[in-house]
Amino acid sequence: MTGVIDEKGFRLNVGIVLASPAGRVFWGRRVGNRDAWQFPQGGMMPGESPEQALFRELEEEVGLVEDDVDLLGQTHGWLSYRLPRRFLRRVQPGQPRCIGQRQKWFLLRLAGDETRIDLERSEHPEFQDWRWVHYWYPVRKVVHFKRGVYVRALRELAPLLRQEARTNA
Repeated sequence: MTGVIDEKGFRLNVGIVLASPAGRVFWGRRVGNRDAWQFPQGGMMPGESPEQALFRELEEEVGLVEDDVDLLGQTHGWLSYRLPRRFLRRVQPGQPRCIGQRQKWFLLRLAGDETRIDLERSEHPEFQDWRWVHYWYPVRKVVHFKRGVYVRALRELAPLLRQEARTNA
């Protein structure tokens, strides 16, 4: 599938912070690379809203559907990062070169049992392993060029998770 590239060359994308009831977050190891861990994320398709992309990507990458999670919130705006030169490519002939990602981030809480997580639900799995980690752990471990977006997204979403934890305490 081809994603949407904006006028500046950024691929429109959604990022997903999936929290456990205990406040830990889903951290997935990408297929084929033992050192590449990240949050679920994926490109938006033409005509797709960020929310539609969120639930499509959640099902494709984590195997969860909308009923398995509670949507706690999202970033107010879009967060962008540039790709290092070695990763620059054309997504499709005739389209502008993709220079990075422009992302809307969502915070979800797992509403059901974690056994519902199924990394092999998609024909082309994104992750081969996963674990729950401390909320701020990914900032130190994600690939360097995504680090700034992770910091901004987690900083903006953190109050929503704290508020939700107080409400359910």
